[in-house]
Amino acid sequence: MAEAPKPPPEKKWLSASFRQQPGGQRIPASSPAATRAQEPQAKLYAQGGAAPTGTGLDSSRIRSNMVQRLIAQGLDSEVVQNAMRQVERHRFVDSALVNQAYEDTSLPIGLGQTISKPSVVARMLSLLCEGREVPLGRVLEIGTGCGYQATVMSYLAKEVYSIERLKGLHDKARANLRPLHRANVHLLFSDGLLAFEKGAPYAGIVSAAGGDNIPQAWLDQLAVGGRLIAPCQTGPGQQSLVVVDRTDQGFVSRTLEPVLFVPLKSGTA
Repeated sequence: MAEAPKPPPEKKWLSASFRQQPGGQRIPASSPAATRAQEPQAKLYAQGGAAPTGTGLDSSRIRSNMVQRLIAQGLDSEVVQNAMRQVERHRFVDSALVNQAYEDTSLPIGLGQTISKPSVVARMLSLLCEGREVPLGRVLEIGTGCGYQATVMSYLAKEVYSIERLKGLHDKARANLRPLHRANVHLLFSDGLLAFEKGAPYAGIVSAAGGDNIPQAWLDQLAVGGRLIAPCQTGPGQQSLVVVDRTDQGFVSRTLEPVLFVPLKSGTA
């Protein structure tokens, strides 16, 4: 995710009901109030020091090497580092692509979708955990895809709900996760625009697809003290990563670097 030479132009990407949120007000990303509060550092897990195990692509050394490259790129969240050391990314990609599984690249997973680059997963989950006690409570992912990010999140939260609108990918993710026995991951075949009210409120919501604005259902289902991370259109043909924190007074938003995600769509297929 390359830095743009200038910050993206301001855009009213929030829904009208969000901008008029009772009990609070929208704080633009450019406002000093958006960055005023700096929470204390998250409680960190001890950095993994176990000897490498396994052979070939199953070797923990391969995952550790991937994480070391991410650290060199700026990943400084130890909780995210350790979570990514736990998950074998090659189990979530097609067999013809397993040799590229630990490179920092997105890979096709079928139905026109991709598994995000490790650096993108690391960035979004670092933002989710930044300044917060880990493990988080209940979190929601919009766009399961192959299930890799949901699995990483399962090491950062007590419960993970993940929604996929494409039946083929939902089934693939279920098959990928079945042998991992991650009992705290719940995969749902549904319309992600509606989120999942039965599991709300959520300590965190992470979206792997970007739309013109943040759906109201996501905002409604975010807990007070919760955080939402999502790509959003911030200009003509331009997406940026947006962070929304819900406080007792309302919502605080930040617009970060330009990104490129698949479009957010409604319904199921």
